[in-house]
Amino acid sequence: MPIHSAQPLQVIPRSGLLAVWTLVAVFVCVLSPAAWGQATTQSTGSFDFNSDGMVFQTLDTNTRIIMRFRMQNWAVFNFNDEGEISSTDLAVRRLRLRFGGHVVDKRLTFNLQVNFSRSDLDYNDTQFPNVIRDAMVFWSFNPNLQVSFGQTKLPGNRQRVVSSGDQFFPDRSIVNGAFNLDRDFGFQGFGRFTVADAIVNVRGAVSSGDGRNQAPISGDGLAYTGRVEVLPFGAFTNGGDYFEGDLLHEAKPKVSLALTLHHNDRMNRTRGELGPALYAPRSADVAYADVLAKWNGWAFYGEWAQRTAKDPVTIDRADTTKARSVFVGHGYMGQLTYNFPWKLGIGARYSVTEGESSIARTNEYVRQEQGSLVGVWFANGHRVRFQIEGGFTRTTDLSKPNPVGIMSYFARLNSEFGI
Repeated sequence: MPIHSAQPLQVIPRSGLLAVWTLVAVFVCVLSPAAWGQATTQSTGSFDFNSDGMVFQTLDTNTRIIMRFRMQNWAVFNFNDEGEISSTDLAVRRLRLRFGGHVVDKRLTFNLQVNFSRSDLDYNDTQFPNVIRDAMVFWSFNPNLQVSFGQTKLPGNRQRVVSSGDQFFPDRSIVNGAFNLDRDFGFQGFGRFTVADAIVNVRGAVSSGDGRNQAPISGDGLAYTGRVEVLPFGAFTNGGDYFEGDLLHEAKPKVSLALTLHHNDRMNRTRGELGPALYAPRSADVAYADVLAKWNGWAFYGEWAQRTAKDPVTIDRADTTKARSVFVGHGYMGQLTYNFPWKLGIGARYSVTEGESSIARTNEYVRQEQGSLVGVWFANGHRVRFQIEGGFTRTTDLSKPNPVGIMSYFARLNSEFGI
C-alpha cells in the first residue's frame, strides 16, 4: 500500500468512452519521447521501461510519471450440492490503466487509475459507468507525515487496501465483500512513529461516505475513518505488510496488528460506500481488527469485522412490501499461505459472515461459510501470476425455524498480467 496503493450490462455512452480515450491520448502524447525531446540525447527528459513500469522523467527529475496497466482474466464454475454446474463466469474481471508519480516537486505526488471491465464499473448500483477508481493528490511533509485529497480507498481492512493485483487468492474473502469500506472521496492523513524497535502507523480520513464518483446528495452526512497499525518487530521487507504471501521469505518474524473504526453518518447505500440505495438514510458503525504475520515463506492473515446500525431496515413508501437494509452483522476469516523457494505457492482460507436478527425480514439474514484451497505460480511475482482455487460455500437462511445450510462448490482459474 502506498503511504500516500442482475441487470444487463449497459453500453458505455460514447461520451464516456471519448473522455477515457482522450485522457489516455493526452498522457501518451504529452509524455511520449517525441514530446520530451530525443531520449537518446537526454536534452529535456527521458523515457524508460523497467520494473516500475513505463517511466517518463524530466532532466531535473522534479517531474516523474509512471504508467502501468494490469488485466485479470478468470473462469469460475459453480456447482450445486449434486455436482451439477449451476453457473459459470468467464470474464475479464479487471482491466485497469494507472498513472502515478510526482509533478514539479518530489513532495507533490498523485495516483490516477481508470477501469474498463464490467465488474469494475459498478453500473447496477450507480446506474452509470463508473470509470474513475482513483484520483488522488498527496503532499508529503516528510517520509513519515502526509496529507491527501481526492478519491481512493479508505483505510479499512487490510485485505481491501491491499491491491487485487497483490492477492494470494483469485478473490478477496466473503468477509471483505460484506464489510469493506471501499473507495470514497475526501481528505486523508498518514503518520508514522517509532517506539524503540516498533513502528506505529496512524491513518485517518474524512470523506463523503457514499462511495466513488457520486452525484451530489442532499444532506451533510460524512464518514469518519481511523486506523492504527502496530508493527512490534519493525518493518516488513519492501513493504511486505501490503502484499499477500511471503514471497521474499522474511528472515525474521514480522507481525502487524491493526484496528480500524469507521462511522458513516446518514449514509445512503446498504453497505455505506457500496450497494444499492437505501429508501431512507441511516447511520452505521464498522469495526475491524486484523493481524498479519510472515516468516520464512509462511504468511498468516486473519480479520474480524462488525457493522452495527440503529433501525437498519428501510421501507419503500410507494410500495411497503419492498425493504432494503444496512447489512448489519459480523464476520471473521483466516488464511495461511506458503511460498516455496521457487515460484510456487499454496494456501488455505476459511471465512464466515452472519447477519443480525434486526434484518430478519430481509433476504440478507443469512449465515455464510466459505473455505478453499489455492495453488499459485508466480511467473513474475504478483505482476504475472496464475492461480487455481477450489472450495465450498454453505449458506444458511436464519429466518427459517430449523435452518439448514445449503452447500455449493466452486472452481476458479485466474490469471494476472501487468506491469
